[in-house]
Amino acid sequence: MFVFTNKRLILVDKQGVTGHKIEFLSIPYSKITKFSKESAGHFDLDAELKIWVGSESEPISHEFNRSVNINEVYAVLSKYVLK
Repeated sequence: MFVFTNKRLILVDKQGVTGHKIEFLSIPYSKITKFSKESAGHFDLDAELKIWVGSESEPISHEFNRSVNINEVYAVLSKYVLK
């Protein structure tokens, strides 16, 4: 789950079969250096969002299925990171 606040992006990752283990990652928008989206087009509606934080060479990557509009997520991220 992605949670957008006015100061940071919070990533919530439920792990395991029961979902009892939950990881929270808090990223200030000022630390996001770049981000990208990738989609296969009209027939394959799955998409991937990549976010690079600080000087990390590997991005945080998240797959979205067709139930989520990746363009809306990208627009919100652009609004806060590109201030």
